[in-house]
Amino acid sequence: MSVHAPEMPIEVDADTGVWTTDALPMLYVPRHFFVNNHMAIEEELGPERYAEILYKAGYKSAWHWCEKEAECHGISGDAVFEHYMKRLSQRGWGLFTIEQLDIPAGTAKVRLDHSAFVYQYGKVDRMVDYMFTGWFAGAMDQIAQSLGYPVRTVARQTQSGAQSGCDYGLFEVSPL
Repeated sequence: MSVHAPEMPIEVDADTGVWTTDALPMLYVPRHFFVNNHMAIEEELGPERYAEILYKAGYKSAWHWCEKEAECHGISGDAVFEHYMKRLSQRGWGLFTIEQLDIPAGTAKVRLDHSAFVYQYGKVDRMVDYMFTGWFAGAMDQIAQSLGYPVRTVARQTQSGAQSGCDYGLFEVSPL
């Protein structure tokens, strides 16, 4: 295993202790802390209901993130989606690879290797990365709207590295 320093700018406000990367405040927490909280909520609500809640929240958050980052970096279109996948990967959620992206058509395929959720859950023969699903539709819809495209999308996970016979996760974005 080789290691390197973070590949994104991290600033810490000396007066408040708030961490910032690019245009947004950030939190830095251990993976097990975050995923254990996720698992506890899932246990109470059930994975299906929790996935619905996370989809809506993730969609809204991705929309906001893409809007702010596009403005901060002066980027648009595919570059925003690519930047989003890069930052997600750099922040330890897993390694996200865009396999297909067509913003005017509202389609994308994203591969996820080394998912933080799969590392914590292990092989449990179900999809455990559903937290990310709304992120892809929210990002796609914000970028499409910023370019004047009328398309609106939905995202779904088609496989997870937590399933037997699967080494990575896959997500697909398609028009509503």
